[in-house]
Amino acid sequence: MLLHSTPFKATCISFAKKPNCSFPLFLAPMEGVGDQSFRKAIASIGGFDEAVRDFLRVSAQPHLKSLASQYQHDEIAPVPLAAQLMGSDVTFMAEMARELELKGAPRIDLNCGCPSNTVTGKGAGSSLLKNPQWLYEVARCMVKAVSIPVTAKLRSGFEDTSLFKENLLAAQESGISYLTLHPRTKLEGYGPPANWELIAEAKTLLSIPVVGNGDILTVSDALNMVKQTSCDAVMIGRGSIINPFIFQEMKAHFAGRVYQPKWSALVRYFEQFFQATPAHIPEKTKINKLKQLLGFFFKSNEFLLTKRQEILRFQCDHYSALLELAYSYIKKSWQKQT
Repeated sequence: MLLHSTPFKATCISFAKKPNCSFPLFLAPMEGVGDQSFRKAIASIGGFDEAVRDFLRVSAQPHLKSLASQYQHDEIAPVPLAAQLMGSDVTFMAEMARELELKGAPRIDLNCGCPSNTVTGKGAGSSLLKNPQWLYEVARCMVKAVSIPVTAKLRSGFEDTSLFKENLLAAQESGISYLTLHPRTKLEGYGPPANWELIAEAKTLLSIPVVGNGDILTVSDALNMVKQTSCDAVMIGRGSIINPFIFQEMKAHFAGRVYQPKWSALVRYFEQFFQATPAHIPEKTKINKLKQLLGFFFKSNEFLLTKRQEILRFQCDHYSALLELAYSYIKKSWQKQT
């Protein structure tokens, strides 16, 4: 029996070519700012086909049911929300995958890319890229444990790309349905430009679909990635925090029209973010989280960038004062663009 109260049918994104030449759009899992508050906020704008929850870390002694309770399949319904696991113990990863299937997850993603030293030091995240055979074992145990699709998100390597091909083929051989590639190594972090040529190489090596990820900040970036790499879909992370309308802009592009963001949608986006922040968090912390979100948004054009530090340093006792200041500058930037 499913643990949730409403029926939920597991689904998987279709990569079949669509009549309007569009491709699936994924909201990336992001630790930190890309939490539940952000997912609910950007879901109020929409445009993406599926989101992936930030990773659930399966430790050496996990309490599986407690960990699984952090995942809610209908968090941003009707948009599907996939779960992501990070860990290296095959027994616990398999058991956790079963728990998430019972929770209604449409698919489960294996994190093979997190570059955090606290994660890689324990053999998880991008550390799996050091050993293609172990990557295979972990992914395979998850595939065998559930009936829903299992996927994987990889970087191009740990210290370098010497095992790039081996890791890709190990992931495919495990039985995963498709993989997402962020073409930077663990050591590169988010520094140098993403090497899209590696996504193109992955497409020539693999028979399963490949989702491209990395340095997509505009509609043109997404179109160029697909053109240059032949990837089957794109996943956008930080680009969607800088521009929460990016998915709707892409949908409009495929429909042959221009998307004009509405002020009411932007106000709802920031309000939803603040309101979705857990109630137990102190007000000052909530305001700092909102500043973090605004800090990304104020990178979206040159005028806002000149006001970014003022927003980040602004002191207030209530979030409405922060938003009032931010809105005054955003309105000016929108007027400059029209």
